[in-house]
Amino acid sequence: MSNRKSHIRPLTDEEEAEIQRQIAVDPDDAEATDEQLAQAKPFAEVFPELFESIRRARGRPAVEKPKQVVSIRLDQDVISKFKATGKGWQARINEVLKKAKVG
Repeated sequence: MSNRKSHIRPLTDEEEAEIQRQIAVDPDDAEATDEQLAQAKPFAEVFPELFESIRRARGRPAVEKPKQVVSIRLDQDVISKFKATGKGWQARINEVLKKAKVG
């Protein structure tokens, strides 16, 4: 895994000062006052319907028989053969194992 931050050079003092100046003069990025923060309400309270629609839409729907995560050691040539068949190779291994199950 590469560390992308290692390729970013540090800002000079002049660059940092210019960024801070631009932040200070941006009318759309004003800091909230203590009074505004005291009056703030939670998102769910202000937009209850939207909050519910977002909350319900997260994650995968429940399934009757969920798959179980396992760790298994397979020969590299077996994995390579299945991966060469493209996307869904793990599901294809599952199908082969289902067909081979005993009982």
